[in-house]
Amino acid sequence: MEAELTALAVSGATTLVQLMAGDAWATARDRVRALFGGDRAGRTQTADAELEEARAAVVVAANNDDRAALAEIESRWQARLLLLLREDPAAQAELRALLTAAEHRSEQGTTVHNTVSGGDIRGPVIQAGTIEGDLHFG
Repeated sequence: MEAELTALAVSGATTLVQLMAGDAWATARDRVRALFGGDRAGRTQTADAELEEARAAVVVAANNDDRAALAEIESRWQARLLLLLREDPAAQAELRALLTAAEHRSEQGTTVHNTVSGGDIRGPVIQAGTIEGDLHFG
């Protein structure tokens, strides 16, 4: 049983850090906050503050490609998750549901179909999901 909890905590921490680093955090945040906060308002506020602080650290580490910092953050959340799973057996089902939802979100990609026809096309072509900042050519 302990090995199963540890594996779940490892998977949960990895997914949590990945969610924090990406756009999916906006949709997953409330669910993660509920997982750590439970039904008590004080715990939810504390969990919310800790999660936002961790997310800020993850974003900085990810932007700087600081793998050591990301690993440290993941390790801390792994320990937090393991403690939570030991204390609250209901959290196991909640975490599994969160992992399943995160997996489904990552499987949902955007399909793009481009058709170029008629004559010669000369010039830059850019295909992207999100572009932040200016684009300059030449």
